Amino acid sequence: MIDWVPVVFITFKVLIFGTCMYFAIKWHYDQGKKGMDKRALLRTGGKVAAVFILALVGVLLFTFGIASMLGMDLSLP
Repeated sequence: MIDWVPVVFITFKVLIFGTCMYFAIKWHYDQGKKGMDKRALLRTGGKVAAVFILALVGVLLFTFGIASMLGMDLSLP
């Protein structure tokens, strides 16, 4: 019985990711047909990049905070 668990989970994962990828590609293809304003595209790209950088900094600060709270040595050699 336990031998089938990885097979079922991997099959489920492949089916879900495949379906999601299909709809993501289809959505992006349909959006490309609409023709978007280049200014709006650059503004949106800048916002996404800024949110990504802020999230990255937040995760780093959280990780170092937890590590120092647990007493891990974070000094460089």
